[in-house]
Amino acid sequence: MKLPVSLAIVLVVCFTLPAADRQTAGVLARRNFWSFQPPQRPATPALPDRTAARNPIDAFWLEALAAKKLTPSPRAPKQTLLRRLTVDLTGLPPTPGEIDLFLRDPRPDAYERLVDRLMASPHYGERWAQRWLDVVRYADTNGYEMDAERPHAWRYRDYVVRSFNAGKPYDRFLKEQIAGDELYPGDQDALIATGFHRLGPIHLVSGNQDEEMNRQEALTEMTYGVGSVFLGLTIGCARCHNHKFDPILQSDYYRLQAVFAGTAGQEIDIATAEEKAAHARAQQDYEARLRPIKERIAEIEKPYRERLRAAKVARLEPALRAALDVPQEQRTEEQKKLAKDAESQVGVSWDELVDALKPEDAARRTALRGEMHELARRAPAPPPTAFAVTNVAEPAPTHILKIGDHKQKLGVVTPGVPVIFAAKPDGNLAEVIPDAAQGRRAALAEWLADPRHPLTARVMVNRIWQFRMGTGLVRTPNDFGLLGERPTNQKLLDWLATEFVASGWSIHAIDRLILTSRAYQQSSAPDAAKSAVDGDNKLYWRMNRKRLEAETLRDHVLAVSGTLVTRLGGPPVKTPLEPEVYELLFTEGEPDGLWPVDPEPANLHRRSLYLLNKRTLRLPMLAAFDQPDAMTSCPVRAESTHALQALSMMNSGFMAEQSRALAARLARECGRDEGCRLRRAYRLALVRPPRAAETRMARDFFRQGGRLEDFCLALLNRNEFVYVP
Repeated sequence: MKLPVSLAIVLVVCFTLPAADRQTAGVLARRNFWSFQPPQRPATPALPDRTAARNPIDAFWLEALAAKKLTPSPRAPKQTLLRRLTVDLTGLPPTPGEIDLFLRDPRPDAYERLVDRLMASPHYGERWAQRWLDVVRYADTNGYEMDAERPHAWRYRDYVVRSFNAGKPYDRFLKEQIAGDELYPGDQDALIATGFHRLGPIHLVSGNQDEEMNRQEALTEMTYGVGSVFLGLTIGCARCHNHKFDPILQSDYYRLQAVFAGTAGQEIDIATAEEKAAHARAQQDYEARLRPIKERIAEIEKPYRERLRAAKVARLEPALRAALDVPQEQRTEEQKKLAKDAESQVGVSWDELVDALKPEDAARRTALRGEMHELARRAPAPPPTAFAVTNVAEPAPTHILKIGDHKQKLGVVTPGVPVIFAAKPDGNLAEVIPDAAQGRRAALAEWLADPRHPLTARVMVNRIWQFRMGTGLVRTPNDFGLLGERPTNQKLLDWLATEFVASGWSIHAIDRLILTSRAYQQSSAPDAAKSAVDGDNKLYWRMNRKRLEAETLRDHVLAVSGTLVTRLGGPPVKTPLEPEVYELLFTEGEPDGLWPVDPEPANLHRRSLYLLNKRTLRLPMLAAFDQPDAMTSCPVRAESTHALQALSMMNSGFMAEQSRALAARLARECGRDEGCRLRRAYRLALVRPPRAAETRMARDFFRQGGRLEDFCLALLNRNEFVYVP
């Protein structure tokens, strides 16, 4: 039997070299895998019909279709393209004015003008940020049991929005997140960007903690983030052993981790002197208003606390009571231990106190606590602080860890990149990362942003393509390795990657090329004959129909009802929770005040991007429609279908409220004109006028006494509202 050449090479080196060299040689024998080769710009195919392609993307796309004897679908109607583009670029439905403006524009470049206008919208950055934050696993809390809030993490989210709106080159965007503090000292945005390294969950629990284990978990999250987000590889699989499928050694994993050995998370003060002074004044005023309320509550509680404590003290063992009777400064070491034990037994919990209160005192206390929590909702925000990272003076040595256990240290490794990328033609390794304490992340950022890098540009253009076309040319966006799917059109992928670099790493340029292509503008209508050839639509013979993501669906409901607040940026918003969800937040302490709802009513209707993203608790509607939990990178959202989705859309308090708001909007804009109401409702929700049959059904419904708000609720539950063709 004749062996493949690559396998034969691997077998030869495995039996003729020392163990470490055998591993390296085995890795290098697989360097010809497509994703480890730098992309080469292919020639644009020449098509028989020169008018068929609107830009080079179409030439590669049509060539691939022709090879399978497939033809593209016809261009989608203008109304469909308007809704598709507006949703894809802003995450919102087009307004009636925008509908009229586009449909009445007779110019041949009306579509291109629409693309340019929507890309210039501030909502473009918000839409892109939602996708990017999925990939980098952004959340406003730590995750796991305690799931404490990160009060300054939102500045990273706003940085991402600003970056996409400004058209920031991707190489700069990447460098800022990897090493903004090292490469661009003094640049506040670049400092905030380094919060990227802290976006993963942190496993903090009360009580004794293994600090070395916590540090190792933080380094694991940093390594995982770079591997999945920028390299598109399952680097984490090499944490415990050599990667079973990809040419990544366990030593490669820890060499990459060593890059971050000197990196530590830190809250960095970025406030100006004026901002600090203003905060100090506001805090002083807040505490002055809060103090008398706390004193009055303490006055009510004092006799009850004393009585409850005295009862508990009376039940203590004599030795414990005696220790408490000795003044604190006169206690022996033994008495100190006994007193500490006693104090743990005589403390009065909040529920014991509340149960003991007389009704009139309980009512007074409840009213005062209501005042206190109302005041707390308006507490001054902390001065500007960056959720960022910094370098420590002396990085700790990085060991290879047996099975990833920090207590089982093996050999020490120096910082570096995987062998598959670092090997020179002569077989020696290039020293990509310095061993010095400073500059490791800067060197990694420069290496990732090298135009010759085989993965960086490919991974990002694949994400752009996936965002616009529904699936990636590589359908496993975080896995360009052996177990990932092969590109459905590698020539197109490589052309896009090289064009990306040639354009100055412009996301806007690649985005616009895709959006103005004939491929993007196709109808999404099914075709049985074509499905028999390409049932998964891997060659894009039609446009993929897309369901609105959880956040986009909520935003659409708010926009159609007329209640959406479109202000950009700022701290995350807490919206009211359903009672059964609120109970999940119950921990030790009084239930009131655990989830202080934003005091500004308008904030409750802000875009979902700005709602507090709590890892262990998601709003029921968002959870039902597959909002990711942000524990790991989410390159492709799931699209499940189950009964809870219909229940959320039909029966939730949010949908009832918004249906009433839409009904009020229709009454306000159309008066009692039933025909106007119908036309307006359909145009707002579905971006089209009602069909004759729909008009008849609606009129019959109203004739039989149906309420306008129920009609609105049914309209918002249309399949056509939830899906974009």
